[in-house]
Parts: sequence; structure tokens; C-alpha cells
Amino acid sequence: MAGMALIEILIMAGVGLAALLILGLIFARLYRRASKEVSFVRTGFGGEKVVMNGGALVLPVLHETIPVNMNTLRLAVERKSEQALITKDRMRVDVLAEFYVRVQPSADAISSAAQTLGLRTMHPEQLKDLVEGKFVDALRSVAAELTMTELHEQRTHFVQKVQQVSSEDLLKNGLELETVSLTGLDQTAMEFFNPSNAFDAEGLTRLTEEIELRKKLRNDIEQDTQVQIKTKNLESQRQTLTISRDEEYAKLEQQREIEIRRAEQSAEVARQQAEKSQAAEQAKIAAQQQIEQSKIEADRAVAQERIAMEQMIKEREIAKERSVETQNVEKAKAIELSEQDRAIAIAEKSRAQSEAQAEADKARALAVQAEEQVVTVREKEVADRQKAIELIEAAKEAEREAIAIRVAAEAEKNAAVDRAEALREQARGAADKTKIEAEAAAEAVKAAAEAERVRYEVDAKGQKAINEAANLLSADQVAMQIKLKLIENLDRIIAESVKPLEAIDSIRIVQMEGLNGAGAANDGGVSTAANGGNLADQVVSGALRYRAQAPLVDQLLAEVGLNGKDVHGLTAALREPTVPTVTTVPTVPDAAE
Repeated sequence: MAGMALIEILIMAGVGLAALLILGLIFARLYRRASKEVSFVRTGFGGEKVVMNGGALVLPVLHETIPVNMNTLRLAVERKSEQALITKDRMRVDVLAEFYVRVQPSADAISSAAQTLGLRTMHPEQLKDLVEGKFVDALRSVAAELTMTELHEQRTHFVQKVQQVSSEDLLKNGLELETVSLTGLDQTAMEFFNPSNAFDAEGLTRLTEEIELRKKLRNDIEQDTQVQIKTKNLESQRQTLTISRDEEYAKLEQQREIEIRRAEQSAEVARQQAEKSQAAEQAKIAAQQQIEQSKIEADRAVAQERIAMEQMIKEREIAKERSVETQNVEKAKAIELSEQDRAIAIAEKSRAQSEAQAEADKARALAVQAEEQVVTVREKEVADRQKAIELIEAAKEAEREAIAIRVAAEAEKNAAVDRAEALREQARGAADKTKIEAEAAAEAVKAAAEAERVRYEVDAKGQKAINEAANLLSADQVAMQIKLKLIENLDRIIAESVKPLEAIDSIRIVQMEGLNGAGAANDGGVSTAANGGNLADQVVSGALRYRAQAPLVDQLLAEVGLNGKDVHGLTAALREPTVPTVTTVPTVPDAAE
């Protein structure tokens, strides 16, 4: 019995545990939790219950749940082109605004969102389609209170106004507008303005007026800037020219002052050079005088020594002459003795005579040498004396030259002062002359330019009158002028056309009478030239066939009524019409050159 009871208890425990497990599984299956991102509203058995940050049992048949997205949603609203916003000043603006909305974290707001929006909170595009009209209405209402410029400058104010207007409507749906961002704002293109629309017509007029006014203002600024630039360039150019002129004047003034200073410096240098030269000459003259005194003293001593030397030389010469005379006497005496001895005994004294002759020659050579030495000493003394005389004369000449140099230096000094003053005046005159010549040249250039302009105008008017008069001439007058020009240049035309005839060296004429029907007169002495005049005319006509540019020349001659093919055509205008006559000439031989 106890065992059976135990079994029943175990069975009951197992059933209870199974029931608990089943209930736990059912509870876990039917229990639904809310999160931070998603809340839900349960309706049905037991009434409405808002579940936020918690959970609740949801019975499949008895309850219904609606999820509500608690995240912030970005809803972009763009109005552009034809749908653009119209501002207070009737302008159209393209706007791109981003609205950041969410469901308020309150039971009432979640209930309102679930009731009015349903599952659209889980799908932002569907939510945007539902509430976009509210945003557009808020944008249009706020834009109508502000001008386009104010919209651009007061973006924060615009966003705040839109947020205030749209927040009240969104609260009815349980939504909360966190913020509004104006990411795009620009004027609508003019092509989207409808001229038939009163708002667009007014805005288009104002926009056109503003654009044209800005264009005019920009053009005025550009033109004023160009005028200012050109004015500034002109002023700068004037200042540059003025500075260049002042520089030229300064250069001329500087050159004049430099020339004057150079002349003064040259005069000062010349004066100092003259003073230094004078001092140098005086020192040179004093030194020269001392040298000359020394030379005179030396010459005096030399002259005294020379006189003593001459006396000594004369005494030596006298002694030498006496010695030579003695030697000559002795020699003559020896000769006499030798001759006497030779006469006595030539044969025995031949050796003695030879020795005596050798001694005589030696003595003669010594005499000649002594004589030459005397002549040399005499000539040397004469030369020294002449040299001393020349030195004295040179000293006198140097003193005279020193006096002349002193006088010339004084004259050069005065002349240098006069030249410096002349150079100073010449430089001043040259500077004034250069300035006057430059001004005269400028005036001459201006006058020449004006004269050229007047002459060109007169020539142009005269040429215009000539051309107008020429245009009034008739065709006959123009043709007549052409013929007159041809007649004026006819001689040159004919001369140029017959130039090839100059190359003809000679012409040989062979006249054959009686051939080819050419009849000769029976009287034997008279014949006529057929179809060509006389023989000379035929020669000229034949030569004319070799003219240069014959067709062109003939055409030009025909214009004035002349025929250039033969001599008769060229001279037709010079001859009066006469009756043709037969010219008889004497019969010429059958062949002639």
C-alpha cells in the first residue's frame, strides 16, 4: 500500500512538473518584451496596455500588438522647380530640409503614435508620405514671412520657426521634432517662373530688375575701374614724363656744372703746374748756376794745370829737340867717320859699317816715335781746351734758356687762367645752346608734322576732286585721252619695237627686173616699183616685219589710226591725200649691193 501510494505521489509530481514545464513553455512563448528601440501597444482582453522598457503576455486570440519605433528618423523634404517655395518678396527658392523626428517616450505619445500612425513608424518612407504635407506647409508658411535674402542670412531663425510650426501638429501623432536642418537653399531657375502666375510674374519682374541692376552695377564698376586705370596710367605716364624731363634737366645742369668744375679744375691744375714748374725751373736754374760755378772753378783749375802742363811739354820738346839735334850731329859725325874709314878700308870695315848702319836706323826710329808723341800730346791739349770753351758757352746758353723758361712760365700761367675762364663761359654757353636747340628742334618737329598733315589733307582733297572729275568723263573723252597718251608715247613705243633692227649688220639688195611678170620699159631706161613704192620703201617695210611684239604694237598704232606694217602706214598721217603717180627712175644694173 505504501508502495502504491509512493508511485501515485511520483506520478502526481511528474504530472505537476510536466504541467509546470508546459506552462513555462507557454509563458515563454506568449510573453513579449519591449526594448529601447521598439515599444508596443497591446489591445484586446484586459484593455489597452502600453509596454515600454518591459514586457507583457500576448495571447494569440485575446490580444493584438502594434510595434512603435522609438528611434530618431530622418525625413528629407525637398521643394524645387515648380514646387519651390514662394518667399515674402514673391521669389521662388529651392529648399532641401531634413526633419529629425521620433516618438515621445511616454505612454500617451506611444498610444497616439500606434493609433494614428500604426506600423508606419517602422517604415520611414511610409511615415514621410504621411507627414510630409505638414512639413511642406510649415516650410511654405515660414518662407512666406521672409524674403529670399532673409532666408539666406537668417537660416537659424527660419529653422526655429519651421520647428515651432510643425511641432504642434506632430504632437497629435505622438511624434516629437528633435531638430530641423536646412541643407540646401538656392534661388529657383528663371525658366521655372510662370509669367501667367501673379506671384511668379511679380517675382520674375523683381528678379529681372535685380539681375539687370546688378549687371548695370557690375558694368558701371568695370567701366569706372577701366577709367580709373586709364586715368591712373595717364597720370603715371605724365609723372614719368615729368620725371624724365627733370632727369634730363638735371643731367644737363650736372653736365654744365661738371664742365664748369672741370674748367676750374683744369685752370687750378694749370696754375699749380705753372707754379711747380716755375719753382722747379728756379731750383733747376740755381742748381745749374752752382754746377756752372763749379764747372768754371774746375775749368779754371784745369786751365792752370793745362798751362803748367803745356810749359812742361814745351820744355820737354825743347830738351827733345836738343837731344835730337845732338844725335843728328853725332850721327853726321859718325857718318863722316865711317865714310872716311870706309874709304880707307872698305873690306876690313864692312862689318863695322853694318853695325853702324843698324845703330843709325834705331836712332831714327826713336826720333820718329818721340815726334809722334809730341804731336799726340799737342792735339789732346787742343781738344781739352776746345771742350772747356764749349762748356762755358753751354753754361751761358743754359742761363739764357732758364730766363726764357721763366718768362714763358709766367705767360703760361696767365694764359691758363684766361683759358679756364674761357672754358667756363664756353661750357655755360654750350649748355644754354643745347637747351635752346632742343626746344627749337621740338618746335620744328611740331611745325613740320602740322605742315605734313595740312599738305596730306590738301593732296587728299585734290586727288579726290581729280578722281570725281575723272568719273564724270564720258566714254569718248576717256578714249580720246587714251589715244592722246598713246600719241605722246608713240615715239618710245616704235623705238622699243624696232630695237631688234639694231642687230642687223648690213642689208644687201638684189633687184632682178623682168622676172615673174615684172615688165621693163621698152625705152630701156625707166621702170616702176610694183606694189611697194620705191626701193628704199620696200627695204624699210621688209625690216619692219622683224619688230619685237609686232601684234601688240600694231594694235596700239591702230588705236590712233596708224598702220605699223610698212613705212607708208606709219607716215600716212603726215601726208596729204594725193593722186597716185608713177615714179620713173633710171635703170639700175641687174644685181647691186
